[in-house]
Amino acid sequence: MNPIDTFNLDFRALSTFLAVLDEGSVSRAAVRLGVTQSAVSHTLERLRQALGDPLFVKSGRGIVPTRYALQAGPHIRQILDDLQSLSSGPPFSPATAEFTFTIAANDYQRDLLLPGLVRTLRQEAPGISLQVIPSGIPRADLLRKDVCDLVISPHAPEATDIMQRGLMADRMVVFYDPEYRKPPADLPEYLKADHIALLFATGEKPTVETAMDTRGLVRRNVVTVSNFSGLPEFLRGTDMLATAPEGMSKHLLRDFAWVPLPFDFKPFTLLMLWHRRNQNDPAHKWLRNQVNAVAAALNGLKS
Repeated sequence: MNPIDTFNLDFRALSTFLAVLDEGSVSRAAVRLGVTQSAVSHTLERLRQALGDPLFVKSGRGIVPTRYALQAGPHIRQILDDLQSLSSGPPFSPATAEFTFTIAANDYQRDLLLPGLVRTLRQEAPGISLQVIPSGIPRADLLRKDVCDLVISPHAPEATDIMQRGLMADRMVVFYDPEYRKPPADLPEYLKADHIALLFATGEKPTVETAMDTRGLVRRNVVTVSNFSGLPEFLRGTDMLATAPEGMSKHLLRDFAWVPLPFDFKPFTLLMLWHRRNQNDPAHKWLRNQVNAVAAALNGLKS
């Protein structure tokens, strides 16, 4: 193997290597980096010459990393993390920090966790502002392209550059107004009833709807709203049903009764998601810890 040509190992070249390693595709890496496929291919060729290894070889219609590339990946990732830390500036101080932190969360996660976070910010970091945007079923690009700093969702994109941490467990249940109807006794009664459904503003259905479609279960949705906050006023004073997370019985749907779903549907975990580049950023770590503390306090109330 030839001696390594360090002049061809710049930050951009190593970032390109990791993008191809993570995505398993030159074209997907190009989309992620916002460059052309030919630019990615040219950079890979420079790296091959510098490192003396093919790095990625064809396999069927795709490519696979060589053993050298797999072994080099963690070291290169650490090198880039260390380089990024050089530009992080002085240690983070919540009391004096001034910036806006953007979190993508649908209204269920927003109303459950973020008021507690805002209370912490006002007390400990008054210069940090919080911006909340909807997440729908989140895509990795929300974090890759800096649309937001953090995502709170039960749905994690399948991507090796997206980090995650579990915050709390929940399950889907059936809400109803006990003054106007009894709970559905079984699955046929559940399917026969009129329902308030959810379709996210981003166009995705909740996973419980997808699960029903897969099983061939058909119910009558007479009202469809774009977020959970639309449920209470439609549900109140009617015999309709609404399927939503049990955690909403603590706030938005506290005035209603609920029963478990009449079919098997796995509980879910609410996740905190962020991009790998922010893993060691002191401000980002502090804010993630505050979100986790809010979730821990809520978990303590549930136990």
